Amino acid sequence: MEKVQPNGGVLHTKSAMSRTWFNRLFAVTYLISIGALMYHHYHNIVTSTRRVAKTSGIIFLLADLVLAFMWTTRQIFRLWPIRRQVFPENLTADESEYPALDVFVCTADPYKEPPTGVVNTVLSLMAYDYPTEKLSVYVSDDGGSQLTLFALMEAAEFAKHWLPFCKKHNIIDRAPEAFFTSQTNLCFPEIGVATAQLDQIKGMYERMEMRINNVVERGSIDGYVTDEEALRAFAVWHNTPGFTPQNHPTIIQILLESASEKEQFGHEMPNLVYVSREKRKSILHNYKAGALNVLLRVSATLTNAPLVLTQDCDMFSNDPKTPLRALCYFMDPKMDSNLALVQFPPIFHGINEDDTYGAEFREPIINNSCGMDGLLGPTYMGSGAFFRRRAFFGSPVSNIPLQPSDISPHHIVNKSMHSAEVMTLAQQVGGCSFEVQTKWGSEMGFRYGSLVEDFNTGYRIQCQGWRSVFCNPKRPAFLGGSPITLHDTLNQMKRWSIGNLDVIISKYNPLLFGVLSMNPLQAFCYGHYSLWPIWSIPVIIYSFLPQLALINSSHAISPKVTDPWFFLYVFLFLGSYVHDYIEYGSTAKRWWNNQRMWMMRSLSSFPLALIEYIQERCGLSSFGFSVTSKVLDSEQSKRNANCIFEFGVPSPFFVPISMAAIINLWAFLHGMKQLIMRNESLEVVFSQLFLAGFGVLNCWPLYEAMVVRKDKGKMPSKITLGSTFLAWLVYLVTSSAF
Repeated sequence: MEKVQPNGGVLHTKSAMSRTWFNRLFAVTYLISIGALMYHHYHNIVTSTRRVAKTSGIIFLLADLVLAFMWTTRQIFRLWPIRRQVFPENLTADESEYPALDVFVCTADPYKEPPTGVVNTVLSLMAYDYPTEKLSVYVSDDGGSQLTLFALMEAAEFAKHWLPFCKKHNIIDRAPEAFFTSQTNLCFPEIGVATAQLDQIKGMYERMEMRINNVVERGSIDGYVTDEEALRAFAVWHNTPGFTPQNHPTIIQILLESASEKEQFGHEMPNLVYVSREKRKSILHNYKAGALNVLLRVSATLTNAPLVLTQDCDMFSNDPKTPLRALCYFMDPKMDSNLALVQFPPIFHGINEDDTYGAEFREPIINNSCGMDGLLGPTYMGSGAFFRRRAFFGSPVSNIPLQPSDISPHHIVNKSMHSAEVMTLAQQVGGCSFEVQTKWGSEMGFRYGSLVEDFNTGYRIQCQGWRSVFCNPKRPAFLGGSPITLHDTLNQMKRWSIGNLDVIISKYNPLLFGVLSMNPLQAFCYGHYSLWPIWSIPVIIYSFLPQLALINSSHAISPKVTDPWFFLYVFLFLGSYVHDYIEYGSTAKRWWNNQRMWMMRSLSSFPLALIEYIQERCGLSSFGFSVTSKVLDSEQSKRNANCIFEFGVPSPFFVPISMAAIINLWAFLHGMKQLIMRNESLEVVFSQLFLAGFGVLNCWPLYEAMVVRKDKGKMPSKITLGSTFLAWLVYLVTSSAF
C-alpha cells in the first residue's frame, strides 16, 4: 500500500482485507462439501425404493442446488475485498481547479415524503464545503406539488442565513433538524456559538418549519404567499386546466442563481432549481429513472457540471467534506480514467439497538460493496453516488457528438439561467415527448426497464466499460431513514425483488450478456442480486417439508444421527452460519436479527414478488413504483425503539410467515411428544426436531404477536386465524403423501 508523504500528494490508498485468504480457503473446502452433498442426494434418489423418499430427495436436491448456486455466487464478494482511504487535505488549494457539481434530489409525494425532510436534505447539500459558484442543487418533484415548491422557496430564504452560520462556526451537522436535536451541538462553548445567536437561527428554522407544516396540513398555500413575484411561480397550477400530478406541463423554477443571489454577508449562494417534469395521461412514464433523466437534461442546459450527485430526499448530508472525498478519486492522476462512479454507502439513522428488521443491510451495502470494489467496483445504490456526467452518454471510448439540443457533456453553458433561450431549451428537454425515438433510458442516461433503476443503471454502465469505487469513511457521508414496521420492510424488499427480476429476465441478463460484457466474476455478483427471489425455494422447502413429515411421524426423509452423512449436514449448517457471523462484523444480536429477516423475506417478499412478476408478465396485473412512507407514528416509533416487532396491519406478507411459525411449533411439540410418550429414538427424529426447533426460535416474535401482546402492533386476529386455517389445510393436503 502506498504511504502518505509528509507534504501530501497521495489522494487515496487501497489495501486488501485481512480475511481474504481465509475466505478463499473456506470457500474451496465448503465447495467440496457441497459437491459431496449433491452426490449424496443423487445416490439416495437412484437407490431409494420408497416413493416418499425418492420424491423428497428430488425436492431437497432442488432446494440444495439453489442454495449451492446462491452460496457460490455470494462467495465472489469475499474473494477480493479491498478497503480504501482518502486524503482530501492533499487536494490542490486552488479551488478554481475543482469541477462543478450538480446535485439531484428526487421526491414524489409531499404526504409520504414530508417537505420538511426534503428541505433538511437540500440545506445540508447546499452547505457543502465546496465553491458555491460551482455547486447547484436540482430538486425533482414528481408529484408536481405546490407544497413542495413552497417548502423550497422557504428553504432558499433560510439558506441565506443557515449557510454562512454553518461555515462560520464549522458546523458538521448541516441538516438543521440533525443539528438542533443533537445534544453535542448544544454545548455552546464547543462550537463557539453565542446563545443569542444560536437562539436566533433556531427561531428562524422553527418559523420556517411551522409555515411548511401548516401549508402541508391545509393542503394549500393560500394566505402564505402574498408577494407578486412569488405568486407568479405558482401560476402554472392555476392557469393549467385539469392540472393533476399525472397531467401537467414541465415546471422549472429558478429559486436561487449563484450569479445574482447573495447570502447575508454578501457571498454567492449555490444554485437551487425546482423541476417537475411534464406528464400526460396518455403517456406511460418511467418512474425515478425518468425523473433523473429529466434532471440530467435540464441541468445540462442550465449548468452542465461534469460531476453529478444523486440523492434521496430523506438522505441528508452528514459530512460537509464529502464532495472533496469524491474528488480524491476523480482528480487522482493514478486513478483509472474509466472511473464513472464514486459510491458512498447510505447509512440509516433511527435503527434500534438490535436492528430488529435488519434495516442496516450491512452485508449488501458494506461487505459486498468492498468485495465488488476489488473487481470493477460496487453497484449504484440510488443515493450517495457521485457520477462523471460523461458516463451517461456511452462507453468510455465512444465519441459523443453534440445532441440535437446541445445537452451533451461537452456543452458549455455561458448564459444566465433566466435567459429566454436557456429556459426555452430547458422546458423542451423536460418534456415527456423529448425521449421518443431516442436512446435515452436504453443506452443513455439512467436506464429504464426495472423498478430498481439504480441497480440496473450501475450494471449497464459497467457493461459499457466503466468502473466504480466504494468510499466508506469513518463518519458516514449520508444518513437516511429506514422503515420501522415489518410490513414496510417486506414491501420494500418485494419491490426491489421485482426490479431484480426485471434485470435477470431481460436481454441484458447478467449471467449471459453480463458475462460477455464485463469481468465474469462481476457479472455473477450482479446475477446473485438479480436472483434474490429464488431464496424462497429452499427456505420454503426447509420451513415446511421436514416439519410436515415429523407431524405425520415420517422420518425417512432425514438422516439419522448415526449416519456418517449426518456430519456433512452439520458442517454445512454450522460452517455457513459461523462464517456469516464472522463476516457480518456487528453484534451477535444484530446478526441474528439480520439472518431471521432474510428468512422472513424468503417466506414473504420473495415468493410474492415472483407471483406478482409472473402475473404482470401474463397481463393479469401491473405493478409500479410505490413510495415508501417517511411519516412516523409516535406509538410505532416507541415500539421500534424498544426493539418490538410491528405488525399492526392485516398484510398478506404475514400469512406465509405465520403459517411457517404455526407448522414449526406444531412439529416441534409433536416431535417432543414422540420422544416422551412413544419412546421414539432421538437419533431418528433429531434432524427434523432440530429444524422445527430452529424455526420456532426464529419465529418467537410471531408467537408473542399472535398470543401474548395486546398493543396496536400485535398480529391482527384475522391473520392469525387465517394462517391457522391454511396451515391445517396444508397438513390435510400433504398428509397422504407421507
